[in-house]
Amino acid sequence: MKILGIKIDNTLSWKSHTDVTVPKLSAAYFAIRMFKPFMSLGILKMIYYAYFHSIMNYGTILGGNSLYSNTIFKLQKRIITINLGARARDSCTEYFRELNILLLVTVHTPTCTICSH
Repeated sequence: MKILGIKIDNTLSWKSHTDVTVPKLSAAYFAIRMFKPFMSLGILKMIYYAYFHSIMNYGTILGGNSLYSNTIFKLQKRIITINLGARARDSCTEYFRELNILLLVTVHTPTCTICSH
């Protein structure tokens, strides 16, 4: 069942919604990766918020803490490391702070114990 763009299955596991959301976020990741050589960091950050963050954030309050949200967080981390030219295996906590972007886990919780946002 799909209600207001959030796909809900009979187990309420959020797998269905994640399966629909990940391809959209992957397209946003690809767009940001293609624009990286031509845009400044500020413009890339605006593209991130307009394209990736808006999709990621929709429905996060309801299902952002599910087992399947880790896939979304990995895409978010890849975008941040691409924007800053960091290596994929680097810890991203400082990069999120530097760009002043909230981690997926902090979008739906009031405080983050990982990065003190």
